[in-house]
Amino acid sequence: MKAFFEAIQFLFVEVLFVPMDLLRSWELTNWWGANIINWVFIVICCYWTYYWTKQLAIFKSSGEDEQDTTAHSFLTK
Repeated sequence: MKAFFEAIQFLFVEVLFVPMDLLRSWELTNWWGANIINWVFIVICCYWTYYWTKQLAIFKSSGEDEQDTTAHSFLTK
């Protein structure tokens, strides 16, 4: 059973975390390179936020946006 858990440790520490160790070693020499994953996620989130707000505007202009404050019974009390 001990070998099973050691195999899991080896998989995560020596195999799956290698890219993270590389990014950590870049941190002192190239800050932008070390944070490239963060920048990619920021760009993706900005794009989808823009897309979402455009879709909200489309639904609001077509009249499909129904904003009923009595949608839940606890709001009517």
